[in-house]
Parts: sequence; C-alpha cells; structure tokens
Amino acid sequence: MNFNTSYNKIITDDNLMETIQHGASSYPFQFYYDNLALFDFNCIEWHWHTELEVVYIESGTVTFWIGEKQFTLSEGNGIFINSKILHRFYSPEEAVIPNFVCMPSFIAAPDTFIYHKYVLPVISSSLAFQTFCAEVHWQARVLSIIRQIIEAQNRASSCELATAALVQRLWLEIYENTDIMDREKHISDSASSQARLQLMMQYIHQNYPHDISLEEIAHHAKISKSTVLNLFRKYLHVTPINYLIGYRLNEAALLLSKTEKKVITISEETGFNNVDHFCRLFKKRYHLTPTQYRKRKASAFSGEDL
Repeated sequence: MNFNTSYNKIITDDNLMETIQHGASSYPFQFYYDNLALFDFNCIEWHWHTELEVVYIESGTVTFWIGEKQFTLSEGNGIFINSKILHRFYSPEEAVIPNFVCMPSFIAAPDTFIYHKYVLPVISSSLAFQTFCAEVHWQARVLSIIRQIIEAQNRASSCELATAALVQRLWLEIYENTDIMDREKHISDSASSQARLQLMMQYIHQNYPHDISLEEIAHHAKISKSTVLNLFRKYLHVTPINYLIGYRLNEAALLLSKTEKKVITISEETGFNNVDHFCRLFKKRYHLTPTQYRKRKASAFSGEDL
C-alpha cells in the first residue's frame, strides 16, 4: 500500500505549532499509516497545526488529550480534530492509527461561497473535536467514509480525485450533524487560555535544565499562581511541576537513546540535582532503569533481542 510510514516524530516551534508541511500547496492533503509503537514512548506529544485532522483506530486503544478533554478510543472508532487545536495522543502498547490531515482549502477554495457557508463556520466555531463510534447512525456513516478514504490511498489511478470527493462527503456529515453555532466569547476565552498555556509550556521547554518555580512560570505568563495551576489541570491534567518533571524525563530518555553520555551527566543536564532521585523517577515512569532503557533502545535499533 502506498502509505507514508516514515513520519514518527513531532517537531514543533516555540509555540508548539507543528513545523512539518503536510502535503503540498497544490494538493494540501497528507495520509499517514502510523503505529504509535514507532514513536518515542508510544506518544505523539503536544502540538497543533492549521490543518484539519482525522484519526481512525485500526487496532489498539489510544488516549487523547484535546484542549481540556481527556478520553480513550478503542479499535473501530475515530475522531476529527479541528484546526489550531492543541492535542496529544498516547497508547500503552502498539496502536495502529491511519490518519490524514488537510488544509480547510482542500474542501473548498477560501474565496468561494462553499467555503464561507460550509467550511468557515466549522473551523471558526467552538467545536474542538468530534468522536465517531459505530453505535451512532450518522457516525457509523462517517467511519465508513474514513475507511474508504484509507482504501483510496492505494488506488492505482484517480486517488486524488477519489480522496477529494470522499473528504467532501465526510465534511458534509460533520457539518450537518455537529453543533457549530458561533460562540465568540467561548472561542475568545478558550483561545486566550490556550495561548497562555502554550506560553508557559514554552518557558518550561526552554528552561527545564534549571530550577523553575511556580512563581516564575506565573510571572512569565503574567497571571497568578492559582491561574497557572488551574490552566495546567484543566488542559493537561497535571500540575506544572509534574509537567516539568515529565518533560525532563522525556529529554533524559532521548539523551540515553541518542548519546553515550553517562547517566549522572544526563541527570545533571536535564535538571536533576541528585542522580539517585533521577533514577527512581525514571524507573517509576518507564518501568526500567536508565541503563536498562538505554540497552533496550540500542537493542531495538540493532534489531537484536535482549
């Protein structure tokens, strides 16, 4: 099948916007046949993009964090994620998730009546995402269309035209069956909260090797410490300090897999002042010691069994 399987790392700028270009300006659609087991820590980390995204769970279970919501979808279900919505995926084990992203202009050109009547109201609404399950009649139709889009990627001819036609059918179902009433205040409040959260996450990403206090995070975002706590709990479901520790451990794991630096050196470079404390936290998160993790990653890279 003509699937793109090489894309297994999310790269973002300082605002957590994904930097990779999906598709081309002449055909702003890109399909991926992803397996979360191929991503670091089975996780597609926090990011957002201007493209619309549709994910189908072919096998396994996937936990999604989208905006302020967290939920798990199982095999046979799907989800639509609106433009510019912050999101994250994780699976405890292998999970195959065919997915595609496309610019809103793939549905209709921005200067057309179709775009202004049927596309703009959705991407400008408070609809952050929509899940699809087979038990709901219209959502079963959507899932069928998604599977047809997946199958269309293997067509020897007319793949692009078939894909465009199917995406329009999918959009019609979403437009007719979801609540897309304009809620300007909700949108404004949500966008403001997300922007502040991204600013704080950016500050943590840039300063994680150093001691960071809640007060410093709040000062950087120009909000109170209680607002910082509320935003992290509402959108990320963790405290700022636990997010910082998780990010440090993630960076430490990358250094373990990609460098030959000593464990104590990595501990210091990622903001842990005590190597024993670092090792305890690392094992609690990844169920392996740093040394065991490094050996497993090296073994996986060489294709050998431990």
